[in-house]
Amino acid sequence: MRSSVKFTLLSVVILIAAALSVSIRPVGAQTNDPEAIALALLDNMVAGDFEAATENFDATMQSLLPADTLAANWDSVLASVGSYQSIVAQQTNQQDGSTIIVFTLQFEKALLDLQTTIDPDGLVSGLYIRPASASAPPPYEPPAYANTDAFEEHDVTIGAGTEWALPGTLTLPVGDGPFPAVVLVHGSGPNDRDESGGALKPFRDIAWGLASQGIAVLRYDKRTLVHGQAMVEQGDYTVNEETVDDALLAAALLRETDTIDPDKIFILGHSQGGYMTPRIGQRDPALAGLIIMAGNSRPLTTLIPEQIEYLLELDGDWSTDDQAQLDALQSAIDITLNAQPGDDPGTLLFNAPAAYWVDLNAYDPAATIQTVTMPVLVLQGERDYQVTMTDFQGWQVGRENMTFISYPTLNHLFTSGEGPSTPAEYDQPGNVAEDVINDITSWILAH
Repeated sequence: MRSSVKFTLLSVVILIAAALSVSIRPVGAQTNDPEAIALALLDNMVAGDFEAATENFDATMQSLLPADTLAANWDSVLASVGSYQSIVAQQTNQQDGSTIIVFTLQFEKALLDLQTTIDPDGLVSGLYIRPASASAPPPYEPPAYANTDAFEEHDVTIGAGTEWALPGTLTLPVGDGPFPAVVLVHGSGPNDRDESGGALKPFRDIAWGLASQGIAVLRYDKRTLVHGQAMVEQGDYTVNEETVDDALLAAALLRETDTIDPDKIFILGHSQGGYMTPRIGQRDPALAGLIIMAGNSRPLTTLIPEQIEYLLELDGDWSTDDQAQLDALQSAIDITLNAQPGDDPGTLLFNAPAAYWVDLNAYDPAATIQTVTMPVLVLQGERDYQVTMTDFQGWQVGRENMTFISYPTLNHLFTSGEGPSTPAEYDQPGNVAEDVINDITSWILAH
């Protein structure tokens, strides 16, 4: 149905980086009850009070989804699926200390799920709207290739003693070592250490898969997840503070770990993490190698319109509203491409500070990869619509000591499927393909 596809698009836009008669339930200091908070958010959106709807957002959500942006998205939803009617079902789940509440909503033309994540402090830390499913995403299932008797996990802290300290997990093979080790670097958005999305936890799959074959893995919660408010207050942060600095601290922590071989530490970056992997290698030339998984070789400002256009075209019907959305996005991108220090973040893509875009606008990952000498492995799913085979080809710059592998059936999260990839795939049970784990293992052990 056409409305389902359009709504999937809105879900992506909200996340970049996601009742009956209406009574307004103010939230904030009055309650920490997740259900009441989620209901108040819904009621305020239905009533058109988007200032009230966003006042209980955490800092990251306030930055990515301010009141006017939320209003525009909600209006687009109503234009696509008709007027709101009622809540017809509710599901509540717990994940990593947060409460996830899914309301199935009846609109005039469709059933849609509104998923709200409430953090332990009672703040809205996630908002996702999608076509209604029969049930919430199933619980995570470990991959068959994970041998939990072959490794153990330890809590660690990245940047211990600093204001930006991050909790993490070191997955360590059983034995005396010293072991080669990998640092996992997240994609865009406030990701947890497993890079959780829907029913999938690709970073946990990778950690358990590699550790089952004798390779230690360090993963951690991203700075924008743990310190979102402080980053907003900091103001002029760049992708260094968001991603690069913490990856370097993680590598340094591994070098100080007795059971780790300090000469065999690798960086594995996924998506935006892969995009920044050349800079990480440039800043730490002692790394043994770099692994880029679905990392874009082109700028984010090029990828985002392609992603949105792909989603809009999935239903085979290109409307004037679709073109208007794409035109509005392109206008924001044109402004962002000319960002100057001191520009108002509200005029720039994702409301990120000007310093963020000034830095990224000057960054060329394909050129940067030629300035580092360590070996590089580039992996790509051929069904990936978020980072495409064009990006995979963009890494092939003629530099020596680079290995390229693509997988015909895999998507952006390296799970298998058929036909055009869609965001709905991420709600289906699955794991990173075993071929990917084996290819990474073989490459690391060879270097």
